[in-house]
Amino acid sequence: MSSLLYRWGRSAFVGRWWVAGIWALIIVGIAGVMVVSPPQLSNEIRIDGTPAQEVIDDLTERLPEAAGGQGILAFHSTDHQRVDQGRKLIALLDAVDRVYRTDHVIDVRKAMAAEVAKGPDSRLLQASAAIAQAQTQTTGTPGGAATAGATPLVVQDAPVPGVLISPDGQTALFQFTFDAQTFELPEGTIDDTIAVAATAAGREDIDVLPSSTMVAVPELVGVGEIVGIVIAALVLIVTLGSLVAAGLPLASALSGVAVGVGGAFAISSFVPMHSLTAVLGLMLGLAVGIDYALFIVNRQRHFILDQGLTAHEATGRAIGTAGSAVFFAGTTVVIALLALTVVQIQLLTTMALTAAATVVIAVLSALTLLPALLGFVGERICSAGARATAQAAHENGSVHRVANGWSRMLVKHRYVAALGALVIGGILAAPMPAMDLGLPSGASYHPDTLQRQSYDVVDESFGPGYNGPLVVVASAPAPIPAGRLAGIHTDLAAIDGVTATSLEGLSADGTTAAFSVIPDTTPTSQETGDLVTGIRDRAGAFADAHGVTIGVTGFSALAIDVSDRLTDVLPLYIAVVVGLSLVVLLAVFRSVLVPIKATVGFLLSVAATFGATTAVFQWGWAQPLFGMDATSPVLSLLPVIITGVLYGLAMDYEVFLVSSMKEAHVHGYTGRDSVVRGFGVASRVVVAAAMIMISVFAGFVYNPDPMIAQVGFALAFGIVVDAFLVRMTLVPAVMAIFGDNAWWLPRWLDRILPDLDIEGDKLTARLDRPRSATPEPVGPGHA
Repeated sequence: MSSLLYRWGRSAFVGRWWVAGIWALIIVGIAGVMVVSPPQLSNEIRIDGTPAQEVIDDLTERLPEAAGGQGILAFHSTDHQRVDQGRKLIALLDAVDRVYRTDHVIDVRKAMAAEVAKGPDSRLLQASAAIAQAQTQTTGTPGGAATAGATPLVVQDAPVPGVLISPDGQTALFQFTFDAQTFELPEGTIDDTIAVAATAAGREDIDVLPSSTMVAVPELVGVGEIVGIVIAALVLIVTLGSLVAAGLPLASALSGVAVGVGGAFAISSFVPMHSLTAVLGLMLGLAVGIDYALFIVNRQRHFILDQGLTAHEATGRAIGTAGSAVFFAGTTVVIALLALTVVQIQLLTTMALTAAATVVIAVLSALTLLPALLGFVGERICSAGARATAQAAHENGSVHRVANGWSRMLVKHRYVAALGALVIGGILAAPMPAMDLGLPSGASYHPDTLQRQSYDVVDESFGPGYNGPLVVVASAPAPIPAGRLAGIHTDLAAIDGVTATSLEGLSADGTTAAFSVIPDTTPTSQETGDLVTGIRDRAGAFADAHGVTIGVTGFSALAIDVSDRLTDVLPLYIAVVVGLSLVVLLAVFRSVLVPIKATVGFLLSVAATFGATTAVFQWGWAQPLFGMDATSPVLSLLPVIITGVLYGLAMDYEVFLVSSMKEAHVHGYTGRDSVVRGFGVASRVVVAAAMIMISVFAGFVYNPDPMIAQVGFALAFGIVVDAFLVRMTLVPAVMAIFGDNAWWLPRWLDRILPDLDIEGDKLTARLDRPRSATPEPVGPGHA
């Protein structure tokens, strides 16, 4: 394979106009498709087969007017006056009217008018009257149990549908329904809905605060992400010592992202795609694209500066040697991502396929477009100053002084270094057992966002449960009598942990009823989770007493079901990844110890990442350092995503670092000398690559969307641990402990394993043979 890549590298260098032209045409074509068919992303986390999702699907068929996306607006008086009196009331009613008249918002006033027109035949009015009578008998006041302090807004003896007033009268809560899920709405619908309400209410000093249910697709690239790319560019300049050389990895990576992520956007109109899918593709495309191109450019410059080759020949050799390692490293990332499909969750499958395709394109860009770009630069890739510096450094063995000193210290104190790395990793992983999985609520957003302000206002004015109402659906084969609906309502209101209940909708045939159940506690609390479980556990009692089938959905129910499903599949996925790691690394390094050591290091990195993510996001530790002020559960999807992505990236560093040690061992360095030599050659570029990945991922920590922020933090912190604690410390220490025994392999296994030669030694030997009749001695004494 190295020979094939060598020939291609030389050809792309010469045929640079053709190669660059093909890439340009592909990018223009994708841009054209995106113009004709704009991207359609969603924030919906759908896990088919879970109880809560099945309730939503059933509700969509039986009672579609109650199954659309939920809208919640809080109208809060900024001058501490009541919103249900005087001019503020007029503005509030105007805002509610404008929202109901907005496209794709279901105007329940029309439905209520139709029910009133039916007179005594209206099942909904019969049920409402029966419920009101039951409430009066239970509490002594009409509607008391339904609102628990909050009161419906009544104007001229008629309630305003969907509007509640807080006990102090300073806040109104307006709940309404769209005619489709929020991610299915035309672009701008949510923003237009918020805008018309704000226009009407704002003139009377009323803030309009949308809840987290009304968040459109988050910004994929903001200031933080741009700063991350700028830092990555600075790292490239320092590493390569040239603006021209530093620009090539960026150009290659951005081209790969344009094709990979742009291609994902282009098909998003046909394939449902979560916004996190696009973000993950963007993160990985930038990070691995820059890193892979850096490895190749660095190797090409090595051939020019240290061996005096022309840029043309050096490009071919760089693609044949470093390109082989890039191909394998990219393959490990792709395999790890594709392993997510064993989880059999459509959301993760789409995410995995999109991210894997982006990585494949990043590899193709590094192996095809990059040599063409090197052809455009030619001999200018190395300045005269760089050539003079290289000549002086060559006399010292071309080994970085800091890297050489660090590796020798690790070798000398190998047992202490190995133990210290394990202890530090263990300390970082300590919070992991306390990790609670869930979905982000309004409380997860930064205090400066409207979503967090809405959450806080609703919590203070109405109670924490109003930020995450449950939906309980009662179904029966025949129409449910009004008396039974009243009984269901009463039984739900009597459950411990319920603040309020109300009948939200009844199907035309009367067989399906939807109740809103307001918990006493926050949407992400354990008590609310217990309430969901408690209602589900009473399904048998409801069936016996009322002849109905009960189902529960809503934010908290969905979060519980998603977390349970992903918690169940995580051990299987980790087992698949660990098994894959052992097999693949066994074939690459032809060693028994190296795969075991690499896998243990990977598990340490994952555990430390989960522990740190729990401490920062769930416990709130060190949040001011990251511009945060919001605690929340760890995103349910995070453990599975991070395990797959971090495995692939960790193996990248393992391949580039340990293959350098293996190369030194093959060339005559023995025992600990091979560790020092290999570390000195590879560590500088591995550190640079890690810094680039950290910069790119860390930029997403400042994204206002809490899901994106968590993924960005976990990946950035995971790379810090894996690159610096595991690969730069634990790996050389363990390799020094075992010395030459690290490369032991049983003979029978040696015979059946393929020789992948990712270091490109065979290619180098074949190319150098005609240039010298006698090979130069290689070893510690000739470094």
